[in-house]
Amino acid sequence: MGKTIIKAENITRRLEGEIPVTLVSNADVDIKQGEFIVITGPSGSGKSSLLYLLGLLDKATSGTIWLEDTNVSTYNDEQLANIRLEKLGFVFQFHFLLPEFSALENVMLPMKKLGILPYEKIKTRAQELLSSLGLGEQMHKLPKQLSGGQSQRVAIARALANNPILILADEPTGNLDTESSHNVQKILKELAHKENRAVAVVTHDLGFAKIADRVIKIVDGKII
Repeated sequence: MGKTIIKAENITRRLEGEIPVTLVSNADVDIKQGEFIVITGPSGSGKSSLLYLLGLLDKATSGTIWLEDTNVSTYNDEQLANIRLEKLGFVFQFHFLLPEFSALENVMLPMKKLGILPYEKIKTRAQELLSSLGLGEQMHKLPKQLSGGQSQRVAIARALANNPILILADEPTGNLDTESSHNVQKILKELAHKENRAVAVVTHDLGFAKIADRVIKIVDGKII
């Protein structure tokens, strides 16, 4: 395995209120470059909450998160949004493709937002990503014209658009048939092992646990 990509030290996420709720409690997580990690646990155990903390979508109540060698725990919302765009890729249970845009246009969006590449290079990269995922003939279709498995592969291509160092997936096969699920499992594992990215997947899918480098189990907000 390579260098540590993300490291969480003693992170807790607690929602205050009339009845306070602790979603994640004193968790330590270390994910390295080229590592394929699966996070499992019962429903309501805090799996997604942990992933959202690692993905800098939520802020920890306490504890420290390092992305590569940078302490991002004190970053403001704008800084976090920028670092997510530059360095992280997300895949969710529902693909969240914009319905009015083609597959190609959906994959181009993160690169346009980052604003580093010229238009033609953005288009070429999006085409190459879709072709690499077996979607070369589908790239000009709208999401409603794609199957669930195809839509999820478009979502993976979009997650890869800005060449992230860390990919986080939340129940990415939750709405897919068996064949599409196996395909997504294979793609995510290869992203870690062949492209040397850090990949973390929250799932109930036992197939993921069988092919993971490491399984993190969380129960009642605590890693066990």
